[in-house]
Amino acid sequence: MSKFIDKLNRLSRAEPLPMGFRAVQPTSPRLKIQLVASLPQESVESLTDSVTGADAGLLSISKLSSAAKTLNKIAQGHSDILWGGRLESSRLVDVEQILKAGCDFIVFPATSTSLAIAENDEVGKILEVEASLSEGLLRAVNELPVDAVLIAGEQEEGRFLSWQHLMLFRRFADLLTKPLLASIPSTVTVAELQALWAAGVEGLVVEVTVGQPQDRLKELRQVIDKLAFPSPRRHDKAEPRLSRISREQGMTTIEEEEEDEE
Repeated sequence: MSKFIDKLNRLSRAEPLPMGFRAVQPTSPRLKIQLVASLPQESVESLTDSVTGADAGLLSISKLSSAAKTLNKIAQGHSDILWGGRLESSRLVDVEQILKAGCDFIVFPATSTSLAIAENDEVGKILEVEASLSEGLLRAVNELPVDAVLIAGEQEEGRFLSWQHLMLFRRFADLLTKPLLASIPSTVTVAELQALWAAGVEGLVVEVTVGQPQDRLKELRQVIDKLAFPSPRRHDKAEPRLSRISREQGMTTIEEEEEDEE
């Protein structure tokens, strides 16, 4: 089981309250929204120091021939965080090579990845989907053998989070039963972090680029750790209920009808 996926699943579930009257101290600090540093393979050597503060690292793979070697090298240099690979497309042999490098999870696009990837249960699987995905296809994702979902985001410089993004995040979180991740700019603010958590986002993927302040992820982690996030809301979803007509209105309830039949 992927350690990173396990963290996401724990985040999406509210911790049960202790029974009794005696105050009980938590055995471990409460998990906060997860921070993932995404690094391009081409310039990873000069950017590895910028991952400090992240919960996980994500190598965007452009050269499959050297991906396993690169991933193994950066994982050894930063063994304090979990590492994953982001695929543009995949064949089974490519995935096997990456897994040998000690990959904890993989991110792969829904439109260009072979179904053969589902055969491997040793790694966490995060499906990357477009924000324009229909409601029917979003609900279908719940039945797929994947562990989490990442909303594909824009990569242009200077982008910012808009109300449109927030609406999309809430729509995805309401329709999905799996942990949700979203790509966000490194300039995200405290208010935006609170809004993302309230919308149902459990993981934030931040692109690490040349010229970006080296301590930016570390600063974000410190901000996240200080925030008082409320309990998760994304799985408290409204469920359809059968309408009931009371005896006062001249009809019996469904339960009473069943008792009469017995």
